[in-house]
Amino acid sequence: MGTRTVDETGNETGTGTDTGIGRETVTGAGNEHDEAAVDATEADAKASEAEPEADRDATGTGSGTEEPSGVGQGAAAVVSAALGLVSLTGSWLGTVAAARETLLGQLETAADAGVATQVKEVYGDAWNTSALWGGLFALTALIVGVAVLVRPAFGTPGRTVRAPWIKSVAWAGVTLGVIGLLLAVLKYTGLLLGLPATG
Repeated sequence: MGTRTVDETGNETGTGTDTGIGRETVTGAGNEHDEAAVDATEADAKASEAEPEADRDATGTGSGTEEPSGVGQGAAAVVSAALGLVSLTGSWLGTVAAARETLLGQLETAADAGVATQVKEVYGDAWNTSALWGGLFALTALIVGVAVLVRPAFGTPGRTVRAPWIKSVAWAGVTLGVIGLLLAVLKYTGLLLGLPATG
């Protein structure tokens, strides 16, 4: 009678050779399950090796070229808006400079000087100094804001990263700078809130 020898793991063993007495021994013909497990393990290893490379390519660190983050442009835009606001509300430097001009006018003006001369020396020069400092802050805000807006035109195409709010804040700085510069010119020339007539 024919018999088939099977090992404890469930794999049939044998070469299919006949021993001559009706007994057949099978060795090494049923390892399909083990081969499938090995193939699955190799596939998982290849996938785990490919994932870090994909992550590096996605973040831009694998190729060694890191894209700009736009932090500098954002900071410059905020500075531009702040300077434009200072040009409208007044600055500590402008206040101190105006007070200094008032003190100098009081010291240099003779006691018997006319009213027009006293007004000009004591108040007029201080007013002009305050307008001058406001104009300087406004001009700086305007320059910085324009620089932020035109910066992408001078960068590498396709690599400049800038958040949408940066452009909005830069435009706000440019607008405040233009308004502050216009007001400073009107104040300095006496067209806006000029000195009263003494004559």
